[in-house]
Amino acid sequence: MFNFREYLFFLVVLISNIIQCITGFAGTVLAMPFSIMLVGYTTAKPILNMLGIVVSVGVVTINRKALNKKEFFRIISVMLVGIVCGFLITKYFDVSPALLYKLLGVIVIGFMALGCYHTFSKKYKEKQEKSLKENRQKTSIWSFAVLVLAGVVHGMFSCGGPLMVVNASEHLKGRDEFRVTISATWCVLNSIILFSDIRAGYFESRTIVLSAVSVAILFAALAIGNIIFRHMNKRWFMIITYVLMGISGVSLLIK
Repeated sequence: MFNFREYLFFLVVLISNIIQCITGFAGTVLAMPFSIMLVGYTTAKPILNMLGIVVSVGVVTINRKALNKKEFFRIISVMLVGIVCGFLITKYFDVSPALLYKLLGVIVIGFMALGCYHTFSKKYKEKQEKSLKENRQKTSIWSFAVLVLAGVVHGMFSCGGPLMVVNASEHLKGRDEFRVTISATWCVLNSIILFSDIRAGYFESRTIVLSAVSVAILFAALAIGNIIFRHMNKRWFMIITYVLMGISGVSLLIK
């Protein structure tokens, strides 16, 4: 029923969402490069975007009272600017697949470097602790630029999450507040992208079949991820995640 590349795609969906469950991010940005190489941009993008909606709806439904409405609307309003730019770039500019792959490769490697700095840098952690103590929430030009760029990347590849998380981490301090507000944001933004993908004709009959199987695999991945999360060291999984991101980014650059 499925060819070899599609079976590998399902394996990517499983592994990336297990990692998403454990680390709390990086699922789509990790899956997208491999998925594009296996099933193509017009199949990978709508499916992974839809899976992001399913996960986000679940998170918001469980704990919607923790939603920070002020930050929710701030993030959406700014990222929408970038998403529109991302749509226009892919629609009106004749970007070759090879150039598109290399662009995504650079973005993924950049996310890997940024993630390593935030996860393992003592200097960054000290800065975060100082910010928490002073209880400051500032909206700067840099903050605005990061969100717009996150929107552009999300509009093009549905994987602008790491940049958005960098910004949101400075404004959302509570664990539940952070998780629910971010998930609510994806519900809205990914739904806009879903509507755009449907209008673009990405959801052909084969894509719909792959989507249905991917949703089933997603729930299996979340169950497995929760089990692993309770028994293994999260730091090692962060290291593995960044290594895989680096490999996927480099593979796109040399494709």
